[in-house]
Formats: sequence, C-alpha cells, structure tokens
Amino acid sequence: MRERVLRVRHLGLMEYGAALAVQKECERGVMTGEQPDTLLLVEHPHTFTLGRGAKHDGILATEEMMRERRIVVFETNRGGRVTYHGLGQLVGYPIINLSPDREDVHRYVRDLEEAIMRALADFRIESFRIKGLTGVHTTRGKVAAIGVHIARWVTTHGFALNVNTDLGFFNLIVACEGEPVTSMKELLGREIDMKEVGKRIIVRFAEVFEMKLQRQ
Repeated sequence: MRERVLRVRHLGLMEYGAALAVQKECERGVMTGEQPDTLLLVEHPHTFTLGRGAKHDGILATEEMMRERRIVVFETNRGGRVTYHGLGQLVGYPIINLSPDREDVHRYVRDLEEAIMRALADFRIESFRIKGLTGVHTTRGKVAAIGVHIARWVTTHGFALNVNTDLGFFNLIVACEGEPVTSMKELLGREIDMKEVGKRIIVRFAEVFEMKLQRQ
C-alpha cells in the first residue's frame, strides 16, 4: 500500500465562515485526488456552532450578551450539539480520505482522540476517554471536543482543543453533554505556546494515522 502523505495548512486567526469555505475547497480536492490528505489548523473569533443534534435553546446567552461579546452563530452539518470556538483554542479540521483502509467512523473518532491524548501527554497532561461520550477528558473536565462529518469517506470538521481559552464563554451554552470543561492553561497553571501545541498535534496526528508529513 502506498504511503499516505499529510499536508498541513496553518490558517491563523480566521472567521468561521471563511474557514468553512477552505474546508469545502479542500474536501473537493481530496475527493477528486487533486490534493493530498490535509490538516487545517486555525483559531476562530468568538463563535457558537450548532451541530446536527443541536437546538437553539442550547445557547443560554441573550442577544444583547452575544452582541456585547461579538459572538456569531453558525449551524453546521457536523455531529454533536452546541460548542464554542474562540481565541486561545486550537481547532483542527482533518480533510482526509478514510478509504480504503480506514472506513470506520468510530475508529476515526477514537483515532482523533488518541492523537490529542498523545499530544497532551507531551505536555505532561494526563487525559482519557469516557465511555459513551466523545472528546478528550481530564479529572478537571473536558479539554477537547470532537464533531465530524464524513461524505464518501472524506472527513470534514474535527476537533477543538482548549489551550488558553477563556472558559467563561462555555457558561453561555449547554456544551455537548453538559460536562465541565477545562483548558491546558488551567491544568498547567500557565499560558501555553499555541505554536508548540500545534507542532505536537501535527506530529501525533501523522503518527496515529500513519502518514508522512509533506515538506512545506
């Protein structure tokens, strides 16, 4: 079997809608074979996204509170309910073709969790899964959320890892299953270099998915 290649694109700080357009463009490229499997890494301004299982009553903030905090809302086709994206959070969108050797949705989600858990371990953060729930957890709460969409075995959407995130924004929603949330900053008691976290995520993602990183 040929070696899988992973392209990484750093989008920086990008509005959610613009990043969604990049995802769609990459999805078409991966589906047609015009571009290799791609991992997009991005940071969003304050955004609430509603997954397929979400209802608007999952947002507790009033319209005035949303305006004051400049929070925008997007409905998406990913799995899951309401989640928050914002500054200090590393968001990863893997646009990869699971066919022919990884055609298993549950395995894909578990592999995403595994890559994040290994990256957290590089910062000496102990994390784990909780049976029946999606995402990566610690003894102080959920540190990474996962919500994916798969079409013709090509993935979109992905994960959101709280690095230096202002956790107060999660009080404005009923996040996922309603479990408590935490961040790497809260767990380690210090500000974390986002670029360093990104580097470890890239290495661990390529490792778990058995891919070779494309030279930049």
